[in-house]
Amino acid sequence: MPTIRITCGNHTADVPAGTLLRDALALLPSPAREDGTPVPVLAAMCGGQVLELNSPLEKDASVTPLTYRDEEGRRLYERSLRFLFLASMKRLFPGQRVRMQHSVGHGLYIAPQQGSLTHGDVRALESDMRSLAAQDLPFEKLTWTRQQAIDYFEAEGWQDKAELLRYRPQETMTMYRMAGLCEYFYGVMLPSTGLLTAFELRPHHPGLVLCAPDPHAPEKPAPYVPRKKFLQVFDESRRWCSILGAQNVSDVNRMIRDGRIREFIRINEALHDRSIAAIADDILRRRARIVMIFGPSSSGKTTFANRLKVHLQVLGKLPHLISLDDFYRNRADLPLESDGTPDLESVDALDIPLLTRCLEGLLGGDRVDMPLYDFQTASRSPKVQPMQLGQEELLLVEGIHGMNDRIVSELPEQLMYGVYVSALGCINLDDHNRIRTTDVRLLRRMVRDMRKRNTTPAQTIDMWPKVRMGEEKWIFPYQERADVMFNTSLHYELPVLKTMAYELLLQIPPSAPQHLVARRLLKMLHYFLPVGGAVMEEIPPLSILREFVGDSAFYDIH
Repeated sequence: MPTIRITCGNHTADVPAGTLLRDALALLPSPAREDGTPVPVLAAMCGGQVLELNSPLEKDASVTPLTYRDEEGRRLYERSLRFLFLASMKRLFPGQRVRMQHSVGHGLYIAPQQGSLTHGDVRALESDMRSLAAQDLPFEKLTWTRQQAIDYFEAEGWQDKAELLRYRPQETMTMYRMAGLCEYFYGVMLPSTGLLTAFELRPHHPGLVLCAPDPHAPEKPAPYVPRKKFLQVFDESRRWCSILGAQNVSDVNRMIRDGRIREFIRINEALHDRSIAAIADDILRRRARIVMIFGPSSSGKTTFANRLKVHLQVLGKLPHLISLDDFYRNRADLPLESDGTPDLESVDALDIPLLTRCLEGLLGGDRVDMPLYDFQTASRSPKVQPMQLGQEELLLVEGIHGMNDRIVSELPEQLMYGVYVSALGCINLDDHNRIRTTDVRLLRRMVRDMRKRNTTPAQTIDMWPKVRMGEEKWIFPYQERADVMFNTSLHYELPVLKTMAYELLLQIPPSAPQHLVARRLLKMLHYFLPVGGAVMEEIPPLSILREFVGDSAFYDIH
């Protein structure tokens, strides 16, 4: 039997061809925590793809173990955990359909399609899941034709899955079977249920939250942190889904196919406009003088701020819009990452004393020279923007750190109003497979950076993990401090983003380190029908989406 060489970092192992990945990894040093204890390996990266632990190795390969500390490892664990949950649902509540809707911290909110799950139901489900995990049942890998899968899902009553697979370009697909359930999760699985050691179910009427492990302590489930306002904005999004008649990709495709997508865009944009108008009304009722607009990258904060400004003008107010970006410190004074590069995500990248003086001066009626930042030189511009507030005038302050303690603690709370802005998508691939908000925001940023900064998709993918780390540290902990949340997600945007990003993502070769993320995005975009120029023209110039795809009335049209 021929021998092959497996390389992991600076270590190698010679093994017979056909050796399973998990057996080859056992011959190489294992990932470990700081105290030296081993970290469970969930899969491995090889040639731009994720290999399951049960994968046979047939030729020389360089592999990188994936653990729960890795983004791809967490996605793999969550997929397998969702499978485990659905298997228990089928065993205990056959015929009851559920929809996996959105993340809640490190958990996933799941709701029944009809009725509700009681506390007793949730306890029974968790007990059954633990029983299946203790049995260490294999996730059996199967190869089916597309038509076999469609027939199976139709027989199960999962019409959403059957409809979506009709748009799948490949004729064959990988299915998995465990405890009598066959499923498709658009990605690889763990080898068996025994690796699912840390999870918890928390009742949340009418459904539950499936709590996954904490990335910083993967040996136990992450604590459930209630996010009342966050869940309220998702409730509004679900109501919009009902109004729009679209919950899954197949619903959006049906509108494209039937020529109804342009009307769909108009209704979607009207819902946005109505919501922004309501926020403007609330700001006036609260007599706020400073409106802090904050949220993660590529959420559409700038366009939202400009549209809110228009609605406040309609109500007779004169808002002044300023950006926290103009308060960046000079490059030489920026805090540094551990690798020595400037940390632009940190609140300490801002000159907070200067910001406080400017805001206090404006509230006091003083004439203030507002700074301007030159991103080309990475330093403060010698030019300034004089500004003075009248008694009936407001400040709209836009930036990722809007409600950070370091900023708001120095300002009068009774005059402040916070708006958290994010793209909280509620269109799923199907009822059991959501489209992650972070993937939509990455596509938005990719399209915008290609157009405005001549940045390639590969470069945007490279910088995205650092952006995400900054959001987890500096933005998400403050989101519940907002007075209101605005969801900038548009139910029609992914077919539009596909039109602009798909071919460029295809150009990232399998050998590139960015290929895994590009492949994941492509697999999602595969299922959307493309849209033509007439549809693109239907997108209003004031749309949030115009911030990313171009021709925005606020930036591009003069």
